[in-house]
Amino acid sequence: MVMSMDHVDRILAQWRVERPDLDASPMAVIGRLSRAAARVDARLAATFAAHGIDAATFDVLATLARQGPPYRITPAQLAADSMITTSAVAQRLNRLDALGLVTREPNPQDGRGKLVQLTPAGRELLDRVLPEHLATEESLLAPLSADERNTLAQLLALLAQ
Repeated sequence: MVMSMDHVDRILAQWRVERPDLDASPMAVIGRLSRAAARVDARLAATFAAHGIDAATFDVLATLARQGPPYRITPAQLAADSMITTSAVAQRLNRLDALGLVTREPNPQDGRGKLVQLTPAGRELLDRVLPEHLATEESLLAPLSADERNTLAQLLALLAQ
């Protein structure tokens, strides 16, 4: 595969001239990873915005749906299983509860704790968004073959450890 020079290649070429004593090659990976992440985030944000939600809302709804019936977990489990921080969980749940997408009820196994449950409205919204979300992800990955996707997923898993 022959690729044309991109923005990151130009940056690296400039550093080779200005600081030939330094190895700027990590910028090739980190720069492209950052640019790709920004592109992915922007495309996914547009998909979510078309449904009046954001990435964190989608993540909470998807995390609850992945649990299977009755689609409920503790807020701590939600934070651990989702891609939002524990500090953001409470404010996110307040918002989603007010929108009727989740409910919070007492946890019968922990008198002080709560359980978060996906409502039928939350499930319906997720069922509308999920196919478009996956189609957006598919379009972003379209330039890669199945083998390249698998390799990239494995390499990113190493970086994410």
